[in-house]
Amino acid sequence: MTTQIIAITPEEAPKIAKFAEPIWYQHYSPIIGDAQVKYMLEKFQSEKAILDQLNEGYQYFKVTYESDLVGYCSIQFRENHSLFISKFYLAENARGKGIGRVMLAYFEKVAKSAQCQTIDLTVNKYNSSYEVYLKLGFINHGSVKLDIGEGYLMDDYLMRKQVD
Repeated sequence: MTTQIIAITPEEAPKIAKFAEPIWYQHYSPIIGDAQVKYMLEKFQSEKAILDQLNEGYQYFKVTYESDLVGYCSIQFRENHSLFISKFYLAENARGKGIGRVMLAYFEKVAKSAQCQTIDLTVNKYNSSYEVYLKLGFINHGSVKLDIGEGYLMDDYLMRKQVD
């Protein structure tokens, strides 16, 4: 298994935005519906949104498996000595191969080298990935509800993992 996690350049933002669409529709439409997925893609994963996030200090990474693009993720260092995983996505055909564990191990090393005490992320309360995060050592630290505009709400759990 050859998995690589590579920082993207701003020029790769359109490719990541296009790659995100089918993943989001496949994963989130059954939970929140197509209309909210479309809104969230434009707000959070469009080329413009990715470029804005890069300018705000987020770091984006593409994930390849045997040279094929299979996922992407983004992180942000927070003031409370935590590494926040903002995006953590794999294409459906890449799931169940241990790639998510490789991604998390990579970010654990990044967090440790930056002297972060925790890794945080949010996950939709009805997302099947919730169970995966528990298996990967994250603990549920309560609910987070965020009004994202246009009458849409993100209803998530805050997940936290201590950095060893």
